[in-house]
Amino acid sequence: MFIIRWILGRIILLLNFVFTPKKRKRPQAEQQQIDAQTQSLALYQYNACPFCVKVRRAMRRQGLNIQTVDAKQSPHKDELIAQGGKQQVPCLRIEENGQVHWLYESKEIINYLDQRFA
Repeated sequence: MFIIRWILGRIILLLNFVFTPKKRKRPQAEQQQIDAQTQSLALYQYNACPFCVKVRRAMRRQGLNIQTVDAKQSPHKDELIAQGGKQQVPCLRIEENGQVHWLYESKEIINYLDQRFA
């Protein structure tokens, strides 16, 4: 089973590389403002997860520079479980006004990014 998942993961990564969406072009000042707003966001993800790829593609399409965190690594995995409540990816960590919110599900994350940055 591990081998099948590994092969499928590599196929997903290859297809994502081949069909990478174009990055949205914004004026320099507007892009700097967007970058400042995305500093408080972090995407907890696995590289070969198809739902994580879906969110990363949406981020690229919108030209968002959001930090991605590998949730398989021990300190990040522990943080996701302790603060987010479950080990599920993709998960967007949103820090606003000193409070941290954890947003799960790829569709909800993409809808949030569309509403906030589109």
